[in-house]
Amino acid sequence: PPPCGYGAGSQASSSSNQPCPVDLGPSTSSSSSSSSSQAPPAVYNVYNQRIDAQGKQQKSEAEKRKESNFRSIWNFGWGGGSGALDSKNNMPLEANQQPSVGQLKPLSVDREPSTIPKGGTESTWTYPSPQMFFNALNRKGKADGVDEEDMENVIFFHNGMNERTWEMVKRWEALHHAEYDEKNQPKLSRFLGRPHDLSPMARVRSLFYGDVPFDRHDWYVDRNGEEVRYVIDFYFDEEKAGTMEAFEVQARPALDSFTSCLDRVKMNIYVTCAQYGLPCPISGQPGHIGKEGANAGER
Repeated sequence: PPPCGYGAGSQASSSSNQPCPVDLGPSTSSSSSSSSSQAPPAVYNVYNQRIDAQGKQQKSEAEKRKESNFRSIWNFGWGGGSGALDSKNNMPLEANQQPSVGQLKPLSVDREPSTIPKGGTESTWTYPSPQMFFNALNRKGKADGVDEEDMENVIFFHNGMNERTWEMVKRWEALHHAEYDEKNQPKLSRFLGRPHDLSPMARVRSLFYGDVPFDRHDWYVDRNGEEVRYVIDFYFDEEKAGTMEAFEVQARPALDSFTSCLDRVKMNIYVTCAQYGLPCPISGQPGHIGKEGANAGER
């Protein structure tokens, strides 16, 4: 992979001047219309985005902003409240589990351990609680249009994406299996969210296909004492919204060294051979790295 209680640190005016924090959409009743002339009910997906024909044609700027805010939450998944920042993830050192100002419903403060080993420790990274995620959104001013009910789904997809990313990183690190032993395995030392920085590969892909990642991370992996940077681009497929298949991960070592460049060449060869059912051109045997990479869509 990101303290205040109710009524503290708020610069907002009284609640009577605040818009309703829960966006219920347009009113379903009107003095000028009758029940016989009501339009068909709106259809929404799991992200509270309208997906029926009328909604696609009349999507408001507020709905577009809500979609953007929902996706921006991936930048805040490992941190908490305000205060001193952790240099490993640029997030607050102390997790904020207190309700945010204006929060309408209680959120879980339970945190799930990940399977991702944490560099410099014998433990793993711990995922944020729904309350921490919601607080981080408020702290960054990104909570507009995101309801408390969204948090459980947010955590589910966020955690699943990180687990999938780590599996991809481990496949790349398998190219260096000789450098590891049973007691010394790759670990994630730190990471950095860079949602506004397109990677070179993402820039090229956007030119040919038009799609851009909704987020980017740089992960720094401890390879037996050597820190290796990985670039991860996250893409979203609207047609598969509501499932893990909607999220595509592109992870690869950054071209910071000759070794990383060589790893990219090797993986490309292994995956290409696996896709065509060919043995590894180096060993002459079927390679599990290329097969797993082909199944995951890695190149």
